[in-house]
Amino acid sequence: MTTSTPTRTQGERADHTRARILDAAIREFSENGLAGARTEQIAEEAGVNKALLYYYFKGKEELYVAALEAVVETVRANSFAVLEADAPAGERFLRIILNHFDRMYSNRAFQSLMQQEMIRLHRGESNAMGPISEKLMRPLWARVKTVVEEGIAVGELIPVEWSQLIYAGLGANVFYFLSAPMTKWAQGYDPLEPAALDIRRKVAIEYLGQAIFMDRQHGARVAARVLASTPMPEISAMGNKIIRPAIETVLNRP
Repeated sequence: MTTSTPTRTQGERADHTRARILDAAIREFSENGLAGARTEQIAEEAGVNKALLYYYFKGKEELYVAALEAVVETVRANSFAVLEADAPAGERFLRIILNHFDRMYSNRAFQSLMQQEMIRLHRGESNAMGPISEKLMRPLWARVKTVVEEGIAVGELIPVEWSQLIYAGLGANVFYFLSAPMTKWAQGYDPLEPAALDIRRKVAIEYLGQAIFMDRQHGARVAARVLASTPMPEISAMGNKIIRPAIETVLNRP
């Protein structure tokens, strides 16, 4: 008796092809930006011809927007999964801070594309920051606010203005990465090397466990639990290839 191997439907094949194109586009745009990216290279990496690429996407701009939306959606889903976890508010807050730190160096595509959009915004050029804010920034900020307010209301987190706790966590992460070139020059070590990142993510969460919890011993235990259950993501040489120039571009922009 012979059995036939199921074949993909036309719709499934189309979805797979579109996904391959998007994957290739994300890599190309994150490495070379909108202006420098080449549709020929995207088509080659996706294993399609340019005619098929333009069948799915009308042009380079449309492909860029689709690639950006795909990356943003991945970050949105991941972040909300952390915030909706079955855990006390203080633990969820520490986890979203750690998630943010890890994303800043491990999700090179998102960071690079976001830096590019911020530069375009700064220069007054057409950019996608509005749609990104509507889909990701505003709902994420609102959900983190709710978590912080919950932690304060139950007496787990210190009773301060809610946004200060967010700035204390996210702001410290942003400053660490944006100041990396200056730190390397002034202190003689590379803060973007894996060993330095491993130390920084650990001490940042341990600090917050001591600083923002009403009960410091409880906060220390929560921080230890969060770190133990969240291994440091791997960082590749390609990740550094993208993140370093992106950071330096923002620092040196006109």
